Amino acid sequence: MKQIQLHKKTFFQRFRDEKYLQIMALLGIAWMLVFNYAPMYGIIIAFKKNYRITVPLFSLDFLKSEWAANGGFFHFIQFFKDEEFVNIMTNTLGISLIKLCVNFPLPIVFALFLNEVRSQKFKKVVQTISYLPHFLSWVVLGGILTTWLSETGLFNELLVKTGLIEQGKTYLAYPEYFWSIIILSDLWKELGWSAIIYLAAIAGIDQELYEAARIDGAGRMRQIFSITLPSISGTITILFILAVGGLFNSNFDQIFVLWNPLNSSRSNVIDIYTYNVAMRGMRYSYAAAIGLFKSVAAFILLFIANKVTKKINETSLF
Repeated sequence: MKQIQLHKKTFFQRFRDEKYLQIMALLGIAWMLVFNYAPMYGIIIAFKKNYRITVPLFSLDFLKSEWAANGGFFHFIQFFKDEEFVNIMTNTLGISLIKLCVNFPLPIVFALFLNEVRSQKFKKVVQTISYLPHFLSWVVLGGILTTWLSETGLFNELLVKTGLIEQGKTYLAYPEYFWSIIILSDLWKELGWSAIIYLAAIAGIDQELYEAARIDGAGRMRQIFSITLPSISGTITILFILAVGGLFNSNFDQIFVLWNPLNSSRSNVIDIYTYNVAMRGMRYSYAAAIGLFKSVAAFILLFIANKVTKKINETSLF
């Protein structure tokens, strides 16, 4: 018998054989380099004394400009000493942690129960209704919520007519209601869309497992806890790691459209504060320092979550 000799293809041979796929991949890499890595040069702004937007980043004037005090860490120190620091961190982490505890597991529960629906027509209707709000921007939804939550809005009308309250109020004017509005509106907008990835993971489960479980007398709840959840645990873990890494992101668009001076004590998160000091106060170096602090903190959280989940169920991003 003749021995078939296999040889490893070189990079150029693989590129020639898969040129269309390779070109698509190179375009994605180029996009990432231009829009994700090249702008990282601007991190230098955080260590400059007072960056002026009229000075080009790649000019000699920028490179020769004066560095900030304390070894370039002046703006970071000022942020930590800011009288609003504790309130900003409380609002940012408070909203994000509640979203993690409430809005993260609910799409999983929704997907599990939706998977148990036997009527395909009803299932499609529920899916369509649930993920439709995702396609509306927060500018549109913010206007809707502002109208609904006004003194004469839909929400107050329902409460007054049902006798739960005697007189309506503008809820966005009360700081104590702001977190609840943010959590519930985010859940309303993203519940159905977030459940799609879990439904896709559930659809990939071998149906023979369910048949074997039914033969053994397992009910629906037992099948969920013994088959469905263990089978999609990897997907849940990866999304959980990403959610922990995003704890310092409070959804700027959502809070920005619902923010007002009356609820600022509970709505002043890192993103809103950074926007105000940069665009209104024109303190670009200070704002860049805050943004860099947030990115570093997010990376640390992502790394810790990745390590913990890897220890627990051997699933991780890296």
